[in-house]
Amino acid sequence: MHFRLLMMPTVVTILAVRAGLRDARQGRRTFLWAFLTKPNERKRLLRSVLKDIGRIFLVAVLLDTAYQIFVLRAFYVVQLLIVAVGCAVVPYVLIRGPVTFLMRGLYKNRAKATNGSAVNNLPDAEGRE
Repeated sequence: MHFRLLMMPTVVTILAVRAGLRDARQGRRTFLWAFLTKPNERKRLLRSVLKDIGRIFLVAVLLDTAYQIFVLRAFYVVQLLIVAVGCAVVPYVLIRGPVTFLMRGLYKNRAKATNGSAVNNLPDAEGRE
């Protein structure tokens, strides 16, 4: 049981960081904010979430089902859903947005620095740099 409660959020956190970095590179808004305020982006965001955590969610469901059957000798659907959502969906949503927010600022600063240094290295009217 402890393996599941540590491993699933860790894997989902890695996936969320990767997705947040991808969003930041593409200049997209944070995940949760875009999902709540941009109805035209919801389909893309849902597809991205399903792609990133769909398998992890299924593995969490299978692991909790096995745990319930072998250890508890019973099957509780509500407990299964709570554990699977808590291990897969919650960490993903909580981490992807802040990573995007932080990295967007970093990418903007890099772009400004790159553009600024390129402008400064251009030769002037007399051919000097």
